[in-house]
Amino acid sequence: MKVLLDFLPVLLFFIAYYIPADRSQGIYLATAVAIGASLAQVSWHRLRHGRFEKMQLVTLALLIVLGGATLLLHDARYIKWKPTAVYWAFALVFLGSEFIGGKNLARRMMEGAITAPAVVWRRLNLSWALFFVFLGGLNLFVAFNFAEETWVKFKLFGILGLILVFAVAQSFYLARHAGEVHKTTP
Repeated sequence: MKVLLDFLPVLLFFIAYYIPADRSQGIYLATAVAIGASLAQVSWHRLRHGRFEKMQLVTLALLIVLGGATLLLHDARYIKWKPTAVYWAFALVFLGSEFIGGKNLARRMMEGAITAPAVVWRRLNLSWALFFVFLGGLNLFVAFNFAEETWVKFKLFGILGLILVFAVAQSFYLARHAGEVHKTTP
């Protein structure tokens, strides 16, 4: 359910893009809708849980800055940079977690559900960081080498599909090593 809520602004962006009859205006309506949806999402999370989620705030801040620049300057290039900025921020958080705190981010997020050796957590954490670097680069490639409508579709279907495939692959990798830390040697 949380993943669906996290993708709600992207879904609404996609829908809003196709509302205007003049397709050249779709990106601006979609950007405004995404900003509003993200503000609502962050506010709802705060009301429901009594706190803000840091990555939602980072995403909202980047959306306000880059989406705002898109709307003020009437230039879609800025909103096209937003996914890359978010994915690269995620990559930095995953990498930084290797050096800050006793456990990396992958381990902190999943350790309650599964036990694995420290080396597996490091590999998993690094793979997520590299995956987000890749996603950011891929977003730029699609955004600036294909038609705007192709990028809008890629932003929803391509990115979501890649994240799901990668998460499933990671779960298989993690499942192979689950419980190894509890094995004892005679």
